[in-house]
Amino acid sequence: MSTRDLIAGTAALCLAAACALPAHAQVQTHYGFGTAAAPADLAKYFAIAPDGSGLPPGSGTAAEGAKVYAENCSACHGSQLQGNPAKGIGGDKLIGGRGTLASANPVKTVESYWPYSTTLFDYVKRAMPFSSPGSLTDDQVYSVVAYVLSQAHIIKPAETMNARTLPRVKMPNRNGFIPDPRPELALYR
Repeated sequence: MSTRDLIAGTAALCLAAACALPAHAQVQTHYGFGTAAAPADLAKYFAIAPDGSGLPPGSGTAAEGAKVYAENCSACHGSQLQGNPAKGIGGDKLIGGRGTLASANPVKTVESYWPYSTTLFDYVKRAMPFSSPGSLTDDQVYSVVAYVLSQAHIIKPAETMNARTLPRVKMPNRNGFIPDPRPELALYR
């Protein structure tokens, strides 16, 4: 019996079992083990919205971010945020590339591609540095985000980034996307 036949048979068995339930039958959703997740446990699994909802307290500047970047980011993304594609193990280029997305050689960077500054915070907070994701404090994340944004000439170097100022940053390509409203999502509201 092939894997495909096994999967099809299993799917058919599950469908038959589900159809055999009376319409009034309730599916058990509590099994008597484990504990409910606390909001603090779940917080790390939710994205920060473009409007800044969910941004934590804290703040940072580009000057502070330059130090955090040098210690935690430059090995992969280069000392000048130019990326480090050497041997296929380096990080992406972070700045430059404005106006290239419709060209034959698009350069996807924070500066050219990302529509919201809060997405940068969210990504750095969850996924960076590559060797120890989530290890930076909120102040360090705000700082490195301020550094990247200032090096891309999106904010002034002296600006402080925090939960109030970061969502106000207008990214260069914010309006460069075609809305995709996903009409099927209305079914789940």
